[in-house]
Amino acid sequence: MPRMIFVNLPVADVAGATAFYEAIGARKDERFSNEQASAMVFSDTINFMLLSHDFFRTFTPKVIADAHKTAQVLVCLSEDSREAVDATLAKAVAAGGKPDATPRQEMGGYMYGRSFEDPDGHIVELMWMDVDQAMVA
Repeated sequence: MPRMIFVNLPVADVAGATAFYEAIGARKDERFSNEQASAMVFSDTINFMLLSHDFFRTFTPKVIADAHKTAQVLVCLSEDSREAVDATLAKAVAAGGKPDATPRQEMGGYMYGRSFEDPDGHIVELMWMDVDQAMVA
């Protein structure tokens, strides 16, 4: 089995956050979801766990940061093309996200990135890169 990553995000409204991430292409895995949490699948190896604040607190004694005011992590998802980066960004904005929460990444013809802030303030970067071209740049 390949190594997987589960990004645990505290959210104010599990149903609203679920709808947002479904709008940008994630699929809800009902087996690991309930009113306190939604397991959102991006690929065979990438999952976001959207956790209510009360449920998130059962995993850590630390204060939940207000992601609208502070940043603890930047999550980056790869896309297959520049056009896919823009398409996912457009879906995020249409679903209530804020575009370009971080500077655009334009590295000639080999890398392109945009970002969005979800309704809870978490920043998700979207990136396409031509690795072969990057190695000669």
